[in-house]
Amino acid sequence: MSAMRLTVVGCSGSFPGPDSAASCYLLEADGFRMVIDFGNGSLGALQKHAGLFDIDAVCLSHLHADHCVDLYSYSIARTYAPAGPQPPIPVYGPAGTADRISLIHGPQGDDGLATRRFSFETLQPGKLEIGPFAVELTHMNHPVETFGFRFTHGGRTLAYTGDTGATDAVGDVAAGADVFLSEAAFLEGPDLPPDLHLTAREAAAYASRADAGRLVLTHLQPWNPPDAAREEAASAFSGAIDVAAASQVIHL
Repeated sequence: MSAMRLTVVGCSGSFPGPDSAASCYLLEADGFRMVIDFGNGSLGALQKHAGLFDIDAVCLSHLHADHCVDLYSYSIARTYAPAGPQPPIPVYGPAGTADRISLIHGPQGDDGLATRRFSFETLQPGKLEIGPFAVELTHMNHPVETFGFRFTHGGRTLAYTGDTGATDAVGDVAAGADVFLSEAAFLEGPDLPPDLHLTAREAAAYASRADAGRLVLTHLQPWNPPDAAREEAASAFSGAIDVAAASQVIHL
């Protein structure tokens, strides 16, 4: 049996697209289900792949809306469930996650609604364990505090960039990973903003230098053709390349 199973719940970059919610991934092993990022529209899509209250933990790379906003919707679902309020589950996120989610409710916050449904744990660079996963965390290059992750279980490793511009930290996250899930919001072109996102070619170059096994491009903005991203990546990485698609399942 595979050590880990990754389901792409949402892979659209910056905002939901016509075929996908924003960033959200379901990582499973040994009966443990963890949601990685919880972007716009993803709670609806998640219910295709897991029971609404069968999630054991949530891990957020950063607090931009396209990676976290549906955690608020999930707090509503867990509060007003027909069987009664659901027990708290851990949410691992950057400093300020609880306040960020509370303020989605309204300018005065949510009067503790989210904190009654979740226990918030503040992420820091280094190592921790979440359920059956050994997790390594690294700060990435993005306008807000953002983490890249290495999730290891059963001798296999999934690496995920979160959102990032060019930085040596991408190579650290990707090093030797069996699957490298990398943001690729941009395609090569003039006047791209620095320190924000990677191009597909940049993601592939990092994968090549890191000797990653399989590259999965994600966080593609809806106006960027997937085939163009794949072609660009293939110019810099000779290994297996996927362009993430909603409901795609990857076994590690």
